[in-house]
Amino acid sequence: MVAKKWVLSQVDTGISESLQKTTGLSPVIAQLLTSRGIVSPDHALQFIDAKLSTLRPPEQLPGAKLAADLLYDAVRQNKKIAIYGDYDCDGMTSTAILFRCLKIVGADVIYFVPNRLDDGYGLNCESIQSLADRGAQFLLSVDCGIASIQEIQFARDLGMTVVVSDHHTPGEKLPDADAIVHPGIDQYPFAGLCGAGVALKIAWAFCKRVSGGEKVEPRFREFLITALALAAIGTVADVVPLVDENRVIVRHGLNSLAKTSIQGLREILRITGLDKKPFLSAEDIGFVIGPRLNASGRLGQAQLGVELLTSSSNTRVEALADYIANLNSSRDSIERKITKAVKQQIKDQFDPENEPALVLAEKDWHQGVIGIVAGRIAEKFQRPTVVISMKEDGELAVGSARSALGIDIYRAFAESREHLISFGGHRAAAGIKITPQQIDNFREALCQAVLDQKNVTQLQPELKIDIEVALAQLTLAVLGDIEKLAPFGQANRRPVFCANAVELAAPPKRMGESGRHLSLTIVQHGIRLRAVAFGQGDWAEELEKLNAPFDIVFHPVINEFRGRRSVEMQLIDWRPCPSSVPEPKQTFQDSPQFAKSQAE
Repeated sequence: MVAKKWVLSQVDTGISESLQKTTGLSPVIAQLLTSRGIVSPDHALQFIDAKLSTLRPPEQLPGAKLAADLLYDAVRQNKKIAIYGDYDCDGMTSTAILFRCLKIVGADVIYFVPNRLDDGYGLNCESIQSLADRGAQFLLSVDCGIASIQEIQFARDLGMTVVVSDHHTPGEKLPDADAIVHPGIDQYPFAGLCGAGVALKIAWAFCKRVSGGEKVEPRFREFLITALALAAIGTVADVVPLVDENRVIVRHGLNSLAKTSIQGLREILRITGLDKKPFLSAEDIGFVIGPRLNASGRLGQAQLGVELLTSSSNTRVEALADYIANLNSSRDSIERKITKAVKQQIKDQFDPENEPALVLAEKDWHQGVIGIVAGRIAEKFQRPTVVISMKEDGELAVGSARSALGIDIYRAFAESREHLISFGGHRAAAGIKITPQQIDNFREALCQAVLDQKNVTQLQPELKIDIEVALAQLTLAVLGDIEKLAPFGQANRRPVFCANAVELAAPPKRMGESGRHLSLTIVQHGIRLRAVAFGQGDWAEELEKLNAPFDIVFHPVINEFRGRRSVEMQLIDWRPCPSSVPEPKQTFQDSPQFAKSQAE
């Protein structure tokens, strides 16, 4: 594991105090908002409230109104509409949103989701021809299509009306579609919408068009509230920034999800036990719901995921949910096997601390899970990571990448394109096709492209810490305040705290299958708290040998079990004392804001 540099946030206490006084927010919330750069009272209150009314009207999203008009005309003319989705969770939820929307008005609509293993990412001419053969006259791409120049032209040549809705990085040339809906073009104020967020905006615009005015009919209002749950799942699963409109979508989407009328979602909540939780969180989507839906796509059966989200048959939904749960178990097993092999390859061939990027390749690594593996390796070693699956016969290899250290991986691929057959994606995640003979050259070019963005001295990952605390200050009241910043995720991380000179109250215990995780009881000045370290079972031996105080970095969370609520820590990192973290000008526990919050 690459050692991280701990960086404690230096908050201007004057600004934090002023924000607290002018907004009435608690001191801890004011300090955390200030550390996130949210310093104006209006911005702070808007961030906390995340009102549904702050979503921008769909007409402001480039292409959304035109797409809605074209769909409206197609429905009136009884044209068959084909929705062409993507095989990941974002693509499935995008497809489900627009399919369910069009079904409300009795549209003749079908959907197609490519097989990840056979069809690959994005549109392809063979599938478009198949849709045309089934009578499709209107092609609506969701979560894909912005880079499919030739395929869109092929559809147009077949006489199809084509609407592209996507959020991935556009190339130098846009496709010649009848309408393009994309948050990253024409200076839309928020480029961070995912495919499902874009689909929600199109659906909203369509509902307004059918309703004939600004106010939608009750049936459409009910649908849009329901669709928020699907959009929230796509947003969290696609790891887009949980700020601005995404924050609003996920905040209200979680409420919609908890009482959803969508049979497939209700069944997922039931079999995972999430229906028993008093409140759902973004983490429930990211770690429970999203992986299950993604599993069907990763193993080449994304159509089943969309069917689960669109079927009205309880019997069929129950069968699909059980089958997809089994697929998820298979995916997990395959992923662990490949992750183990990748880690061994790194150990045998590379020194991660001295590599700007990691490019790993082997024959017959399952294409459906290499993206997850790349993410785990990138997180562990804090290096942009590409995991490539090669074929036995030497055909084109397929790679999936995840970024780290703030590197724009799409830009790095663009600068290494001479060694690639094709590539696509966005700054945090992307994919490639490459000939096996070019892998070594690509690795060298990618490492240089990363160094062009960050110099060698910037390759040590930083672990940014919001606040230093004593364990005694972690009360349910303080953590309840922190939850006002939820939903947590990309660009709005769960707050990170540190505590110094803690000790083990008992030997650490491995838990979970194969001892992947760690459970600890940590004590400081007589206060004991439970801590868990997910995926860090290997820390057990190191901590036991330490036999001395150590410093920790963690997420403070509220654990709810059988109706009992308690404070718990999710351990992120640790290091032996004495701490080398620079002394802050004023730690949270010494600040007048904390003293006031304790008094209150």
